[in-house]
Amino acid sequence: MKEITGIQDSAFLLAALKAADGDLMEAVTFLTEDPAPEPVQNPAAAEPSAWEGSVVGKQLPQDVGAAPAPHNQDNLLTANTVRPLESPKAPAAERDAAERPQDAHAAENKNRSKRKRCEVWGENPKQNDWRRAGDWPVGMKNIGNTCWFSAVIQSLFQLPDFRRLVLGYSLPQNVLESCHSHTGKRNIAFMQELQCLFALMLGTWRKFVDPSAALELLRDVFRSAEQPQQDVSEFTHKLLDWLEDAFQLTVNVTNLGDKSENPMVQLFYGTFLTEGVHEGNTFSKIETFGQYPLQVNGYRNLNECLEGAMVEGEMDEATASQSVKYGQERWFTKLPPVLTFELSRFEFNQSLGQPEKIHTKLEFPQTIYMDRYLYCNKDLIQMKREEMKRLKDKIVTLQQKLERYMEYGSGPARFPLPDMLQYVLEFIATKPAGAVSSAQSSQTTPLHSQAKPNVLDVLSQPNSIQERTDTRSEDEAFFVANSSPQQSSSMDLQPPVSPAELSERPAPHVVSKEELNLVQTCLQRWRNEIEQDVQDLKESIARINLSIEQMYCDPLLQQVPYRLHAVLVHEGQANAGHYWAFIYDQPRKRWLKYNDISVTESSWEELERESFGGLRNASAYCLMYISDQVSPVGADEDEGPEARQLQKEVEALSPELRHYIQEDNWRLEQEAEEWDEEQSCKIPQMEPSPTSELQDLSSESGPEQSSVCEPSVHSLSSEHARIAKEQTAKAIANTADAYEKNGVEAALCEAFHEEYSRLYLLSKETPTPQNDARLQHVLIYFLQNNAPQQVVERTLLEQFADKNLSYDERSISIMKVARAKLSEIGPDDVDMEEYKRWHEDYSLFRKVSIYLLTGLELYQNRKYQESLTYLVYAYQSNTKLLLKGTNRGVSESLIALYRRKCLLKLNEVAASLFVSCEEAHVSEGVSILNELIIPCMHLMNNFEISKEDLDAIEVMRNRWCSYLGREDMDAKLQMKLGELLPRLLDGSTEVIVLKEPPKIRPNSPYDLCSRFAAVMESIHSASAVAVQ
Repeated sequence: MKEITGIQDSAFLLAALKAADGDLMEAVTFLTEDPAPEPVQNPAAAEPSAWEGSVVGKQLPQDVGAAPAPHNQDNLLTANTVRPLESPKAPAAERDAAERPQDAHAAENKNRSKRKRCEVWGENPKQNDWRRAGDWPVGMKNIGNTCWFSAVIQSLFQLPDFRRLVLGYSLPQNVLESCHSHTGKRNIAFMQELQCLFALMLGTWRKFVDPSAALELLRDVFRSAEQPQQDVSEFTHKLLDWLEDAFQLTVNVTNLGDKSENPMVQLFYGTFLTEGVHEGNTFSKIETFGQYPLQVNGYRNLNECLEGAMVEGEMDEATASQSVKYGQERWFTKLPPVLTFELSRFEFNQSLGQPEKIHTKLEFPQTIYMDRYLYCNKDLIQMKREEMKRLKDKIVTLQQKLERYMEYGSGPARFPLPDMLQYVLEFIATKPAGAVSSAQSSQTTPLHSQAKPNVLDVLSQPNSIQERTDTRSEDEAFFVANSSPQQSSSMDLQPPVSPAELSERPAPHVVSKEELNLVQTCLQRWRNEIEQDVQDLKESIARINLSIEQMYCDPLLQQVPYRLHAVLVHEGQANAGHYWAFIYDQPRKRWLKYNDISVTESSWEELERESFGGLRNASAYCLMYISDQVSPVGADEDEGPEARQLQKEVEALSPELRHYIQEDNWRLEQEAEEWDEEQSCKIPQMEPSPTSELQDLSSESGPEQSSVCEPSVHSLSSEHARIAKEQTAKAIANTADAYEKNGVEAALCEAFHEEYSRLYLLSKETPTPQNDARLQHVLIYFLQNNAPQQVVERTLLEQFADKNLSYDERSISIMKVARAKLSEIGPDDVDMEEYKRWHEDYSLFRKVSIYLLTGLELYQNRKYQESLTYLVYAYQSNTKLLLKGTNRGVSESLIALYRRKCLLKLNEVAASLFVSCEEAHVSEGVSILNELIIPCMHLMNNFEISKEDLDAIEVMRNRWCSYLGREDMDAKLQMKLGELLPRLLDGSTEVIVLKEPPKIRPNSPYDLCSRFAAVMESIHSASAVAVQ
């Protein structure tokens, strides 16, 4: 559900699933379908007259994108599972808003929480959601799969020493002039962008900042065929490498390889010594480390991970004389002020041919003592490791002895020895059936009943004395638990069953009273001895475990503490997911959770739940510890609150950075004023869907029905401009020189021609199975399909006129000029009907591609019912496109192949359920046949059917026909089969209705292209191609 809807809030998804009664498809529909007015309302429902005085109208002030929540979602939305993102110091006005009527609150929660994949709430029109609350830390905008960048940068920014390094970064003019390499220039540019980003995070009035400029530089490195998709660890390493190289330029050293004076190295890098034996030869070497990698699999906590990383193989004195032996030890010789552990939670599954995430639980402490891993403590630690090894070996021996008591026997079935003695007693104490009635009349001493002890209970109870609430009163249980061993043993050895039950069990034919007393005496004595042995073994194991736990609690080994500063968390699987960070706020003395634009208060308990793993798909992948050498944010207690500290840091910035902050804050005020002006004259209306809607695949639906839900040409072309926003912004960014030298018109002209040339070249590239360039940009689709030049030019001009591009001076100027030129284009210059049709085709093409990809992904996950719905719709819509040209749609044969595979899989499932003869299974099988298989088969027959599809339909029909007259099927089932077969064999007169699957709208072309590459790679077994 997270991958399909893009919503990362687990509580909200669970509420949706609950509201849908566990129906996954219905829950996804809840979360993805557009808000619609009540069915009784007419199209005028969005007009002001219908909104005035209503609860919804009051809750959503003049919002063009707001709409009342559908009535059928009330049960989900009023669950109040998702709350607005707000800081602990939110204004009173926001708290008042939470007390408004429930319908309005539900509508607001839905609009705020139903976020598309990788989208942020950055376009929320409520001004309070734009502004920073006092000195509260700011969030970071997710511009498309960049949540990892936010987690890493926020963790680094909250390190005062690192923040001061970045904000104080400057290079002498002679160094700048002497830097001619592309790498050096790129590193300096990245450092300058990061400096600007840090300055905004320090002094902005916004609730969150936009990292696009810095990310664009980092992304460029990974956009080549030589370097396909990289994982987050590689991105992070690359980022730190760039910072290290940038700071190296500030160091005045004669030897370029000497990085000892590099501030990044001093802050993040340490050294360790490796000593070992390989094939009988000893070796020793010192290495540098930054992010120290640790394996997670097989370990319970961080100290075990470190111990496993520091010691490999055997390192005893005899090793050197045995050439086949291998072993090594690592010892930290120098620890950095910021110690970062990279937890390896991903491994490659050879059988599946793909990476998998390790979800096992791994605990880590808030403070870790590194003394036990330091070279200066080597002798002491080696002694303790030997002692630890000896104790663990002893535990193994004791546990083996205990198992011999608790799993007694020589055959395959084994039981606790105390239980077996009890069973013998029960046998000899059982009276033959004829003697029970007479024994009952003369019986004077009642037998104590007792429940049969459980094997696990015996293991966990030292005296093997259980509470038996089912057969004893509480007083009796208390008495047994507190009695002496002799008393308890004698009571435990009484037959635990009633005389009536005894008469039904096997019994000795003859047993005298003397024999019974003798056996009872022996059994009691043996059981006392056994219980004492078991008790001694358990106590010994407990003592040794305590010694192991306290092995490193020596005060001498607690001299080098490191405090947990940040935890970077990943939720999802190996190939997809979401990232956020928990960071300890020293001045506030609490944990904060940084999740894209949201920064909220948290706790250690929440951190444990979301970071340790084992319970859900979320777990920590990086831990950042800091030593006492790292100065806290509010080190000077006399300086007042953090707001004053932040103000001091802002005042210490260079004049250029202070001016940069002031400009951004001024732009925020301008945006707020413009927004107010727009709202004052705007009519509230329903937000048009960004993609064209497909009508139901019904023979009854006509053209007039689909035209109602189709968006206008303006909304489609605007949506395509928004999709290409990042690419257009990059084209504008490349025109800085032309803008400065020749003005805004020259800059627009240059950007227009450069972007046109880039897209033209991409459209002429030879396509590969893993790369469809049409998904990257609407103009590539137009150019490949020979769209009229006027349509191409107007589309590109409209993209430069998009007001969502940016708010810097150059972008705003270019946008205004582009809008002016756009207004000059009249109906005689461009056929707007034709223009509309081209954009509708591209919108439909994207929808077909999304449905195809989703269908293939679901098929790979064996979700055949959901997959079939997407594939059928993809095929039907794709057919309309292919009628206009072979390059207008996607591969028809690919959709047909997997549609056919889905149908055959589902037919097997339905048939197996049907012949099971269980009523519930039969109903499920019939439902699959009626709702999916038969409609799809008839739709396939309505088109020009291929031989492969025809053969598949025959296979499915033959399967059901083979059940006719089967003797093992009752008459009722045969009658039901008779009703199904006519529809299965001939449905030409039947109205075909198939519900459209939930809509899925990726936010970025890079997301769509990445998904396309991944799916096609798995299908074609070829290398993925990076998005250009």
